[in-house]
Amino acid sequence: MSSTTRLTIIARRVLVVVWMSIIVVCVGSYLASPSSFSAENIAQFMERFGHWIWGVYLAFSIVRGFTLLPSTPLVIAGTLLFPTQPFWVLVVSMTGILISSTMIYYFSEFLGFDEYFEKKSPEAVHKIKAKLEYPLGFLFVAGWAFFPFVPTDLVCYLAGTTRMNFAKFIAAVFVGELVLCYCYVYLGGSLFNKLY
Repeated sequence: MSSTTRLTIIARRVLVVVWMSIIVVCVGSYLASPSSFSAENIAQFMERFGHWIWGVYLAFSIVRGFTLLPSTPLVIAGTLLFPTQPFWVLVVSMTGILISSTMIYYFSEFLGFDEYFEKKSPEAVHKIKAKLEYPLGFLFVAGWAFFPFVPTDLVCYLAGTTRMNFAKFIAAVFVGELVLCYCYVYLGGSLFNKLY
């Protein structure tokens, strides 16, 4: 084994440990204190950044994908922060989601999840890949992205691990998330603003 290969394996293992630690801390914090991750608290936290607030909102939208935390409070927080700019909240939220989904797709491949699962359970990987590549695979990913009670990030890892066609994958995420985020921004945000 060459020294480059050895370094790549070590880097992958370190990244997996760091990533899993981030997930455990974030999900654990969320479960221990869900109110800390409410739309109001997120909006209050972001207000501290003043002129940088749009950049911070985009950065949170991108990074959130790696934590497996739900995107709903963040999108609603955007509607609270920018109640007169729903279009831009939608654009920035979608931009963050698409960048995050792309990074996760390639991140799973870089970490070697595809090789690992291919060795451990090749039949299962081929079945999942066949379903994702099948014409209904687009609808499966879009439906998963639209369904608010499961993290879209999981299907991004799955698509990256099985090497689903990237164009089909990102288009499906776009369609599913656009419908969901549109509902949050234009329906949920206005309702939330009226209630509070």
